[in-house]
Amino acid sequence: MVRKSREIVDLDVDELIDDLNKALADEWLAFYQYWVGAKVIEGPMRVIVEPELKEHAEEELEHAEKLADRISQLGGDPLLEPSKWFEETNCGYSAPEDSHVRPILEQNIEGERCAIDTYKELIDKVKGKDEVTRALLLDILKDELEHEEELADFKDDMNMMGYTHGNK
Repeated sequence: MVRKSREIVDLDVDELIDDLNKALADEWLAFYQYWVGAKVIEGPMRVIVEPELKEHAEEELEHAEKLADRISQLGGDPLLEPSKWFEETNCGYSAPEDSHVRPILEQNIEGERCAIDTYKELIDKVKGKDEVTRALLLDILKDELEHEEELADFKDDMNMMGYTHGNK
């Protein structure tokens, strides 16, 4: 039986599910990147950046849940194997090999910018063809824009205070 949620989508639903699974992989990897970054971060402003990283991790996990729900609603399966996250990701994963605040901020800003571009592309793709998915993606995009802004503000603050990577 074809689900009504598939019938009202005016594009290739299987391709859409693939796209949403790629975004799901990004969200899982972003969750972990934020979570582990909060665990290892050190240096100036750590005490204010760490809670922000934890909050962002929680929000990325919420995004993953929303995407998985939409994939299921469309009759698909969310990625079942974590190993697939690395194969399907749009944005990749940057391990916090340097635990200083600045590189952690920079790698997360880069990840958010990739997520913003990815969601913008998906929103354009579904516009007028799947407004339910579009609304979900717009909601996630709003969060990603806020994340990028908050992280960039921390980096700007560090620059204004004269913190560099060398003076941890």
